[in-house]
Amino acid sequence: MLKAVILIGGPQKGTRFRPLSFEVPKPLFPVAGVPMLQHHIEACAQVPNMKEILLVGFYQPNEELNRFLLSAQQDFKVSVRYLQEYAALGTGGGIYHFRDQILSGSPEAFVVMNADVCSEFPLMDMLNFQKEHGDAHSFIILGTAANRKQSLNYGCIVENEQTSEVLHYVEKPSTFVSDIINCGIYLFTPDIFQHIGAVFQKNQQDLMLDEQSNGWQRAEAIRLEQDIFTALAGQGKLYVYKTDRFWSQIKSAGSAIYASRLYLNQYHKTHPERLAANKDGGPKICGNVYIHPTANIDPTAVLGPNVSIGTGVTIGAGVRVRESIILHGATLQDHSCVLNSIVGWESTIGKWARVEGTPSDPNPNDPYSKIDSETLFRDGKLTPSITILGCNVTIPSEVIILNSIVLPHKDLNRSFKNQIIL
Repeated sequence: MLKAVILIGGPQKGTRFRPLSFEVPKPLFPVAGVPMLQHHIEACAQVPNMKEILLVGFYQPNEELNRFLLSAQQDFKVSVRYLQEYAALGTGGGIYHFRDQILSGSPEAFVVMNADVCSEFPLMDMLNFQKEHGDAHSFIILGTAANRKQSLNYGCIVENEQTSEVLHYVEKPSTFVSDIINCGIYLFTPDIFQHIGAVFQKNQQDLMLDEQSNGWQRAEAIRLEQDIFTALAGQGKLYVYKTDRFWSQIKSAGSAIYASRLYLNQYHKTHPERLAANKDGGPKICGNVYIHPTANIDPTAVLGPNVSIGTGVTIGAGVRVRESIILHGATLQDHSCVLNSIVGWESTIGKWARVEGTPSDPNPNDPYSKIDSETLFRDGKLTPSITILGCNVTIPSEVIILNSIVLPHKDLNRSFKNQIIL
């Protein structure tokens, strides 16, 4: 029997995702038409013998999360539960805190994944790889190739090329270590808890000795990457399974559009029914587009490539949308144009207005390039990025909003470029 654990973080995480994470917890933000987490759950539910999926994080249980859990259980016929941490315990501390829940029913192995990655989730390949490599008690990290410069932003893995054993693991090194990076998707056996437990005991002893510690440091706050993998590397217990399929982090709102493109592309294989087609009396579709059945779209609109349209969206005549996510209840009035943007819930874009951003895509000429999680500012200037409208933003007719971030509940009255509009 198998289980899966998805680490969903909490409200003080996902800050780079603002203003979108004000309205909905980041893991529930829709990517390619469904909540980010649903892609993880769909992948887990396809693994034979997967008995339970546990979400671990420190969000207060809220209506949206509960609704999502309920519908996921019904759709995938597998138990999906949320376990709330009392504080941010780190990637290792969270699973250690709930080890009894994870181990109940004695699973042979369990998958752990970060919620903010998008991937093809080759879980079956990882399980087969575990059987072939090392013993049944080895732990597997999913890795992928990055370019030399970008590898420094990730956990780097040095492997034995014959056996795929992890010889050396460094989280975000300051100089080049390896171009194989950690994808944040792991396959563990229950033995991992002995290793996390050892770190926990050591942390406890250190805290006892260190009288000055002011109580906020918890022995339970354990990071899988720095505290566990670095120590396990080179001991014959940790292996890396390298994938050449798609993978990306979803740190900033800009990367959600890129992730959406990767998932929409995958729908040709996994969910062709989610992709819109050109029909008589329907809008013109170019490339991959997801349209929620409740959206109301004028037949003269042109959508795509890489567009997803949420529930109850209204799109007027002659509207052009490309490389964008339009969230539920938004209205795009006649002849407006939306490129490389995320339009927030219940927002309105006036007639002939233009909302445009700059894509933050990886370098298309480098097969190993990843998306840069850009800082918001560079050299005192706002880095050009996608345009984001928070919820309930109103853009008047005939203005242009370029490379800007508009916070929720704003009525704009003129054009803006390269600004954060508070």
